[in-house]
Amino acid sequence: MGEMYFLAQKEPAGQPAAQTQGGISMQVNKIMVAGAGQMGHGIAQVAAQAGFTTYVYDVKDEFVQRGTGNIRKNLDRQVEKGKLPAETRDAIAARLIPTTDLNMAREADVVIEAIPEDMELKKDFFRQVDAICPPHTVLASNTSAIPITKLAAATDRPGKVAGMHFMNPVPVMQLVEIVEGNQTSPETLQTIEELATAFGKVSVKAKDYPGFLSTRLVIPFINEALYSLYEGRGTLEDIEKCAKLGLNHPMGPFEWLDFVGLDSILAIMQNLYQSFGDTRYFPCPLLVQMVQAGRLGRKVGRGFYEYSNK
Repeated sequence: MGEMYFLAQKEPAGQPAAQTQGGISMQVNKIMVAGAGQMGHGIAQVAAQAGFTTYVYDVKDEFVQRGTGNIRKNLDRQVEKGKLPAETRDAIAARLIPTTDLNMAREADVVIEAIPEDMELKKDFFRQVDAICPPHTVLASNTSAIPITKLAAATDRPGKVAGMHFMNPVPVMQLVEIVEGNQTSPETLQTIEELATAFGKVSVKAKDYPGFLSTRLVIPFINEALYSLYEGRGTLEDIEKCAKLGLNHPMGPFEWLDFVGLDSILAIMQNLYQSFGDTRYFPCPLLVQMVQAGRLGRKVGRGFYEYSNK
């Protein structure tokens, strides 16, 4: 999920990050990003921009091709705007390796998971890559709410598992939350922090508590906006104006929901409510109804707004 942080990202120009373990420096050269959706392809883009060979994995070739296609479109736009030389775009694209073969994770020094926000799905993924990857490989999750300690417990390398939570859209937003699980080693945290820097990002460290920092801040705000509309306290247009003109947010809450995906936000709210039992995180019925109606946002062409992509 992409939280509401409003700093503009500098064009990344990083070099492969050095991992230090026991005084031995190991170069991180190859990265696998698992999940080629909105977050995954954004992470893959910044990884390739930073000079890393980047495997873009998903379970279906159509997902992989859509994700890598979106990266190329993003890079083409930068070329058209004069922000990126064409030869640099081509070099970045050449570092992207699309694949539906999870066994390619054996080539990766770091695996960054960006699959849907489902605990069992993520735990199963971590079990699989743990069995495939060589012992030195660091496993990171882009989860915005699921405890890293629980994901790490699905592996035989809990010390090499950490959270690496990017904001959405990844190529634009500067922040990365680095989350320390119960057994995450200092060396793993250092690796993830160096990697974030190489990606051109600014990192913050969060303890492994549901929602970490950024999600704990944004979800009550979004939920309150939903309840304000649901209970008729204001129109959608006026709530959007309050956020943009009164709070200086670049997007109103409903535009943001559409951008991130209503189903993703609902899953996060449900996880937080289950964790805390706090009504701040109890999903507004309007959000539940929108998801049930299939109005998931931009990715399907309709959410709180209508879009022309479908």
